[in-house]
Amino acid sequence: MSPATRQTPGNVLRAGRGPRSPLTKLDAVLLIFLAGCAGYVVWRISAQNGKPWEWGVLGQYLVRGDGRPGLLLQGLFTTIRLTCWSALIALFLGVWAGLARTSPSLYLRLVGSTYVELCRNLPPLVLIFLCYFFLADQIAPAIGLQDALRTAPDGVKAVAGVLIGRLDQVDAFVTAAFTLGLYEGAYVAEIVRGGIRSVDAGQWEAGRAQGFPRLGLMVYIIMPQAVRNMIPPLAGQIISTIKDSAIVSVISIQELTFQGMQLMATTYLTMEVWTCVALLYFALTFSCSMGAARLEHLLRRRYSV
Repeated sequence: MSPATRQTPGNVLRAGRGPRSPLTKLDAVLLIFLAGCAGYVVWRISAQNGKPWEWGVLGQYLVRGDGRPGLLLQGLFTTIRLTCWSALIALFLGVWAGLARTSPSLYLRLVGSTYVELCRNLPPLVLIFLCYFFLADQIAPAIGLQDALRTAPDGVKAVAGVLIGRLDQVDAFVTAAFTLGLYEGAYVAEIVRGGIRSVDAGQWEAGRAQGFPRLGLMVYIIMPQAVRNMIPPLAGQIISTIKDSAIVSVISIQELTFQGMQLMATTYLTMEVWTCVALLYFALTFSCSMGAARLEHLLRRRYSV
């Protein structure tokens, strides 16, 4: 076989992908049509408002004149904090519930199923109100976290400000993060259960034949394979957590949606404000999507046989 026709892994991979299809006339027509529709919508909104767009005004709400974050960026940072804490809580609860649902113990399966079905079948807004009026009014004052941070040293306050945000809203923030984590954890549990079930039954049998106990079997054989299958749906769930975080604006958490509503009420720049808010959400979720895709690609390239 000549070198020109020799099959290499790169050639096989490129051959499997097939040639890239060029842009057809139909694709061009559809793109022009969609661009025309978007332009028509913008024109209609401008004609209905009867006043020019004021996009330049939003700059001061993104970055102030002194270089400090404006209201919209402050709301974005609060959304990021809320998403990070909620995702950690959701991963902890979801992994526990997912393992419980695949456990041979009937008791653990019942507990895990009760948690998943209860949270998945309740509207998140109702769950937020239930947890807020119970946790923030009953449990949070008993813990005294907000009072402790108010009298803490300046260094502790600075760290808490980075991790949580406004110290006068600690109880409400913790309640919102826990509620979102509780709600999203039910869906993470199903992802974990599905990832464990996706591992071939022969892997379980081979591990038992090697003498692994169930814990060692899960840690060293099953979970490393299941995690690769969990990454795409887990990334989607984290993105869903970012979007669901807008619900906590009803309990006055000053995240991105709350700040957008405040700005709209004071400036009356409805389209400008909400377009900016939508773009900030898109930038955040799209970055997470690209990061998850990159991580999935690296894992599959490293551990593929």
